[in-house]
Amino acid sequence: MNTVTTDTEGLLAAAAAAARPFGALAPAARASMLRAGADALDAAAETLVPVAMRETRLPEPRLRGELVRTTFQLRLFAGLLDDGRYLEATIDPPDPAWPTGPRPDLRRMLIPVGPVLVFAASNFPFAFSVAGGDTAAALAAGCPVLLKAHPGHPELSRLTAAVVTDVLAAAGAPAGTLALIEGDEQARAALVDPRVRAGAFTGSEHAGRLLFNLAAARDEPIPFYAEMGSVNPVFVTEAAAARRGPEIWAGYVESYTLGTGQFCTKPGLLFAPAGSAEADLVRLVSARPATPLLGERIAAGYQNTLGGLTSHPAIRVLAAGAGTATGVTPTLLAIGVADWLRDPGALAVECFGPTSLLVAYDDPADLLAVARALGGQLTATVHGEDTDDVLAADLLAELRERAGRVLWNGWPTGVSVSPAMTHGGPYPATTSLHTSVGTTSISRFLRPVTYQSLPERLLPEPLRDDNPWGIPQRGRGV
Repeated sequence: MNTVTTDTEGLLAAAAAAARPFGALAPAARASMLRAGADALDAAAETLVPVAMRETRLPEPRLRGELVRTTFQLRLFAGLLDDGRYLEATIDPPDPAWPTGPRPDLRRMLIPVGPVLVFAASNFPFAFSVAGGDTAAALAAGCPVLLKAHPGHPELSRLTAAVVTDVLAAAGAPAGTLALIEGDEQARAALVDPRVRAGAFTGSEHAGRLLFNLAAARDEPIPFYAEMGSVNPVFVTEAAAARRGPEIWAGYVESYTLGTGQFCTKPGLLFAPAGSAEADLVRLVSARPATPLLGERIAAGYQNTLGGLTSHPAIRVLAAGAGTATGVTPTLLAIGVADWLRDPGALAVECFGPTSLLVAYDDPADLLAVARALGGQLTATVHGEDTDDVLAADLLAELRERAGRVLWNGWPTGVSVSPAMTHGGPYPATTSLHTSVGTTSISRFLRPVTYQSLPERLLPEPLRDDNPWGIPQRGRGV
């Protein structure tokens, strides 16, 4: 299939035409397509990985691991389709004695929403790009995908799209099931086109909010699932600092400099007892080597945000990063908790790169005040001990209101692709109530329909009494 075209109208028309036949396929057919796509991407690794290295400056081991993650999540969604429970097929037979009045025959299931516009991310050229999690979830749901390629890796995007579209065509998917869009103007035109029924985005808060507003301002608004980043606060209790301080500080530096700090789950705030961490952190940060940023646009944005932080009158620079021929070295900033609480809006901003802010506190009660001042986050972490249960319970109760994933004695930069994972959180971390990682992310691209009193021959296969797809059916007194 042709994967790159300037004919946005043609792509939209093809996606709209593909929506009904692709969505009507049995889950087993789409599962087979996802597995074939995963196999083809694995087989193309020797072509894809070198291109990804050249375009993104990311190291080969990282990219090979990310490709494995990408094909794994395609197969994971295939398994979800095999199971069939994701359709939530539910049958309520007629009941003349139903307490709220006679109940007719009611049969409910989830159906695909239609064509989805996916915006690829810069920092994960495989796992959050052409064949990444949003694409996998939408295709699994039965939705054609228009993929807005990220300008940071255009050649890789074209190659990946060619691999997947060829597989889909060979497997019998209708033309228009997956297509690539390049250019911001073309993507905006697609987002406001009535044939697009949902959008998904991973990137900055500024860009995500602009696109979200476009989707909401349409004559017929559509859901726009934007994942826009986070500062991912880490709270260290006095007991944890006293018992495991050196281990915690080392883990923190490793986490916030991982991938040159270009992860949306990077810990950007560390709340630690005053006097417990500074010396160790400065030594650890100063020993970190320079590593590359993804590109010039990322570098410019990083320096701009960092400049805003360092110009704040209450900020101290503990370790000043520098640009080198091989990249940038990390920066560590510091502030007291009272000063932080006076201006959380300016001091809880994502700095996409290897910078983090240490906030020193004297009173453990300050941790609760900090938690209440935070906006929505992807993650929030507590490092504590058994003796901290009372404080931890109160702190975790606050943090679960503000984060999609709450961690205990760990680090947020590992996001497992798993059924129980939540990669999301309250605004401004996302514009969604759903996760963008893991199998439940399919929910973004499905909507419920109830069929009332239809004859068997007119019902969709999952709701028929003979159940030709063999999927789980709820109800019937169960």
